[in-house]
Amino acid sequence: MAGASTLTAGKTTPRRYAFEYWDVFTRQPLQGNPLCVFLDARGLADQEMLALARETNLSETTFILPDNRVRIWTPVEEYPFAGHPTLGTAMALRKPGMKQIVLHEKIGPVPVDFEEHTDGFVYGEMLQPDPVFAEEHKPEEIARLLNVTPADFLNDAPIMNVSTGRPNLIVMFKKLATIKALQPDWPRIRDYFAGGDHQRGFYFLTPETTSSTARYHARKLTPRTEDPATGSAAGCAAAYFVKQGWVKSGERITIEQGAETGRPSEIFISAEKIGAKIANVRVGGYSVKSFHGELELT
Repeated sequence: MAGASTLTAGKTTPRRYAFEYWDVFTRQPLQGNPLCVFLDARGLADQEMLALARETNLSETTFILPDNRVRIWTPVEEYPFAGHPTLGTAMALRKPGMKQIVLHEKIGPVPVDFEEHTDGFVYGEMLQPDPVFAEEHKPEEIARLLNVTPADFLNDAPIMNVSTGRPNLIVMFKKLATIKALQPDWPRIRDYFAGGDHQRGFYFLTPETTSSTARYHARKLTPRTEDPATGSAAGCAAAYFVKQGWVKSGERITIEQGAETGRPSEIFISAEKIGAKIANVRVGGYSVKSFHGELELT
């Protein structure tokens, strides 16, 4: 991307911005969820950040400012918080031996802890906001939106809107084959939620997995694209599982995601039940830097 074309008219002095591409929730380059991190975004206006996010055309691009302030942009808007951008940016900022870093995002401070492993990989784990459990939806209504039948849903698994910083509608399926063949009716979905609860979209899960080390298989489908790994939604799932009693308080389990996009990912999640409250929602994984460069704006 070095030597990219001009984004801002009237600028004559070149400005150079170093960037790194990180693959998040994976140990393998070119797998997981890709992220572009601009390491020093001082001097970039909001519209320039948005334009650069459009240029990378990734689900999110992050811009680091002094004091570990982080801006997260999609190709269409800014997000106050997102999971894989938080983990990937923390990895980009991490210095050798560092045990924790706190990123200051629009949602507030987000701590990320690090563990150095003997195999050379570094594990990072973010603490997400305490969950908010909101609306439940009737299986018959959601089935019509997804072109499935209510019998396809997992028994005794409420379709619930959960947020640990960003709301997601948790939908549990019995079979892996069903989740792989999903064909949501996006126009009908848009109309259904137009006057209802505020949520980012669906997070589809099933206890049938392709890996013996994963507890659940997940997909994050949207009208525009499919996310290879969704840290914010995985935090919602962690809180949901502990609330349902399917995962023990404090137990770390694995979600597999991204196989359908050709970018398999591995997300580690946990949450704690403290009395009647679910808290201490943690989402973690590995990340690898795939390449880096410098962008020049004139």
